[in-house]
Amino acid sequence: QVQLVESGGGLVQPGGSLRLSCVASGLTFRLYAMSWYRQAPGKERELVAGISSAGGSINYADSVKGRFTISRDNAKNTVYLQMNSLKPEDTAVYYCNTNPPSLSGSWGQGTRVTVSS
Repeated sequence: QVQLVESGGGLVQPGGSLRLSCVASGLTFRLYAMSWYRQAPGKERELVAGISSAGGSINYADSVKGRFTISRDNAKNTVYLQMNSLKPEDTAVYYCNTNPPSLSGSWGQGTRVTVSS
């Protein structure tokens, strides 16, 4: 069974930074493209950033381009999301998962990011 454990969220002021981490188990991590998703209050979950299995291909939602950086360490079964220049509209619960999520069959508990002064 796939397990995804996100961490690193918190309360940060506008313009601040956070680094999220996600450790995956129960799958051969190096074989899967991974993505970060987020769900803001009252909104549907959306894809924020994605990275291919070897890390050579990366894509971002337009709303985070130039501010967020996704990376991965296949030796540690971990995917990261460096978030800079945070805005109040980045407030959400952030999740990692395979891309598409149906490949893992599960979701983690997410990590909450709140951007507020």
